[in-house]
Amino acid sequence: MFIQLVINGINYKVDIDPNMRLIDLLRDKLGLVGTKEGCGEGECGACTVIMDGESVNSCMVMAFQADGSNITTIEGLEENGELHPIQKAYMEEGSVQCGFCIPGMIMSTKALLDKHPNPNREEIREGISGNLCRCTGYNKAINAAERAIEILKEGAKNEA
Repeated sequence: MFIQLVINGINYKVDIDPNMRLIDLLRDKLGLVGTKEGCGEGECGACTVIMDGESVNSCMVMAFQADGSNITTIEGLEENGELHPIQKAYMEEGSVQCGFCIPGMIMSTKALLDKHPNPNREEIREGISGNLCRCTGYNKAINAAERAIEILKEGAKNEA
């Protein structure tokens, strides 16, 4: 079965097994291994990607369901070899320890900020609530999201 989709700005036509999950397509067929599989049940958020503007657990999406979709993975955030401001903010705030959950946490933060560029702490907490982190915890991730908002605002001012 063939599907067509855009991943990180690149058009793909991929032959998939009808039982393949999106995470398996990304990791095993396309080599986009930044998306991690934690629980495989949609509970931990490590596999979060942005699909058509929404954060989704890629372990819970069948690959055929992504036909015609636009997907962004953690690899798609960098531009010209530069980390995305959200990635920079997570590093600056010490929000990265083991790194396993961070790609999903960053993607959830990105989806939130794309929809709501200036959330308060409670809205950030809610926006990343589907992501589990056992090493760093959530305060540093919330701080990172707040720092990312500042960086993004500074970038917008510099472009104006």
